[in-house]
Amino acid sequence: MFSKAEAQIIKKEFWTAFAEAYPRKWLLYDTKIKDVSFKFYVDNKKAQVLLDIEPKEDDKRIIYYEKIESLKNILHEEFLSEAILERNYHLPDTGKVISRVWVEKTGGISLYNKATWNEIFDFFYESMDAFERFFYEYEDYIRDLEINT
Repeated sequence: MFSKAEAQIIKKEFWTAFAEAYPRKWLLYDTKIKDVSFKFYVDNKKAQVLLDIEPKEDDKRIIYYEKIESLKNILHEEFLSEAILERNYHLPDTGKVISRVWVEKTGGISLYNKATWNEIFDFFYESMDAFERFFYEYEDYIRDLEINT
């Protein structure tokens, strides 16, 4: 096991190496929809590319989620066949309820195993690129709260 300080150093090395392997500006928090953002996540068992929908107003969260859910077949058939959609996802640390759409890679990968980093980097790149293409294709529909699902 690593000390907290050692773990932080490894995390920094991981993200620096990822940025060097795939030097591009990702959409992430720049969706132009308040509290709707893309995220990368990795730990010692899995890697995830996430779309978190977490407006403070529950009705807005549900509307944004339902818009994406209405595009589920397109998302699965044209962009991310493995995408998981969850209307009421409970964040493990806080218990806060958000909506989440994500893809996940497991099995033999770890932030703390440098030999698996390239596999994680490729997963991150391919998944986030597909997620972003999906979002850009349908962002006007997703963003406009006046258009019903």
